[in-house]
Amino acid sequence: MAENRASVYAEGVPCWVDAQLPDVEAGKRFYGELFGWTFEDWFGPFTRALKDGEPVAALVRKMDGRLPTVWTVYFSTPDARALVRRVQAAGGQVVQSPVPAAELGVTALVTDPDGAVFALWQPREHPGFGRRHEPGAFAWAELYARDTEAANTFYGDLFHEALFGPEAEPDFGRAPVSDVFPAEMPPHFLVHFAVEDVPAALEEVTRLGGRVQAPPFETSYGTVAVVTDDQGASFALLRR
Repeated sequence: MAENRASVYAEGVPCWVDAQLPDVEAGKRFYGELFGWTFEDWFGPFTRALKDGEPVAALVRKMDGRLPTVWTVYFSTPDARALVRRVQAAGGQVVQSPVPAAELGVTALVTDPDGAVFALWQPREHPGFGRRHEPGAFAWAELYARDTEAANTFYGDLFHEALFGPEAEPDFGRAPVSDVFPAEMPPHFLVHFAVEDVPAALEEVTRLGGRVQAPPFETSYGTVAVVTDDQGASFALLRR
């Protein structure tokens, strides 16, 4: 179901995604053609992606070539510092302590105990997605973990209301790394974007210079294919 100009995300709900890329202009061409995104300068090195005029993601130029080319998922929180402390108490690590992002909000980067990286977002002027759950927008985040029981405990405690509360409609699941990726692949989050037709979207990915990592397969939340863009950032296509 489409959701426009979402204003409030409960703690633990995926509320934003961005891609760290070597070449943002190339990223604009790739994702603009694949998803119909348009772009505008945002703040600092960030470029905001829009779908039908509403924010759906951001692209940012990597400042250090040693950093991974990757999509990152942000989880909403009313208090980033308090959530960072809870992450640490539960065995996670802090990659970047909470810092302001202009007047937009406060962000932090952390890992779970298994090493999967995710971001936190405490909103101010920018609540997060203006559109989601529709073609060309965020639809799901899947955690590929080595220890799924430990992941259940960590995220279940950290984001209990978002995952198990009476009104919870999670956009977040987990699976063993070996279900889709080689066993040596590090634990990680995989951002999913909705599409109307997975095979057609795969053809477009290939035409644009990307590649298919995993052809379409069925999951409890829809038909999924895993791809990389033309710079090596992995993401998934989802038809629900």
